[in-house]
Amino acid sequence: MAFITSIGTAVPQHRFSQETLAGFMSRAMELAPGDERKLRTIFRASGIAWRHSVLSDYGKTSDYTFYTDGFDPFPTTQQRLDVYRQHACRLSLSAIDNCLHNTSFSADQITHLIVVSCTGMYAPGLDIDLVHALNLQPSVNRLCINFMGCYAAFTALKAAHAYCATRHDARVLIVCTELCSLHFQREGTEDNLLANALFADGAAAVLVTNHPATGVNFRLKQFNNMLAVNGTEHMAWNIGNAGFIMKLSGYVPDLIRSGIGTLTQQLLKPMQKQVADIPYFAIHPGGKRILEVIEEQLRLRPEQNAPAYRVLHNYGNMSSPTVLFVLKELRDTLSRNDHGKAVMSFAFGPGLTLESMVLEIECA
Repeated sequence: MAFITSIGTAVPQHRFSQETLAGFMSRAMELAPGDERKLRTIFRASGIAWRHSVLSDYGKTSDYTFYTDGFDPFPTTQQRLDVYRQHACRLSLSAIDNCLHNTSFSADQITHLIVVSCTGMYAPGLDIDLVHALNLQPSVNRLCINFMGCYAAFTALKAAHAYCATRHDARVLIVCTELCSLHFQREGTEDNLLANALFADGAAAVLVTNHPATGVNFRLKQFNNMLAVNGTEHMAWNIGNAGFIMKLSGYVPDLIRSGIGTLTQQLLKPMQKQVADIPYFAIHPGGKRILEVIEEQLRLRPEQNAPAYRVLHNYGNMSSPTVLFVLKELRDTLSRNDHGKAVMSFAFGPGLTLESMVLEIECA
């Protein structure tokens, strides 16, 4: 058995309201009045109040440190990845410290390190930087999961589950770190308007072991995934000359609507359960409409989705760490009375990939 025994999160110090971000992006994109109204409407309807960034520029009107006054030239991919390298390790360490702070583990006991990111890469990479910064054993097993997008935390948890199945003393540290705000795109396309309204920076770390710790744990019980083959063109993530480019169509909620029922049925069938048997949910808030569509299809009440709405409101979509923020939000509300109850979790990403899992609450 494998258990999530601790979860830690971290965000950069720079916090911006949606109104502030809309003003910056409207200026940078040089939008015509009609397009600016469209952008502000999208921002207001996002369900997001605040987002964080490693860049201070989003709160300025001039004297930028990353962007250029007049926004010409726009930062290159190399410049963006240089900033990623400056900040990713520091933010990851904050999440790890938050994760391990109240545990009995020291970092040198970690047997496996899984590092997840789709917003930057370099080699030797973030995994090796973390090994040095944390003084992990040189023999620690390392796995990097790159460019899988918002559902990548599920891939990491599956890997951690497999590690625990093959080694009784496995202590797996997963770190998901994304600096989405580095990849702001200037062109006023529909894809860019949507992406610019949603994405933010953040990191989350989880510890997975074969034995529960004192307090509330999540047992990794069941996984299922599905590929919506007709969704390839609606969500994608490509490398351009001026940053990573998000393909994010407004049809994504419709694709999720068509697949979420089958995905859920396949997930629950081996457990002989129905959605009505699941009291708690931790759904990746890819956007407000996505949460609403899942509620409609699975007949959930909005209050059952409250952890996802709170994360969306306070942080926006941070890609891979976001669902772990939701799990932590939920975990902080649970008590010993919830022992044995189930949690259903979903996340979605390029492909279009739909990931799901069931966790069982274990109170020790």
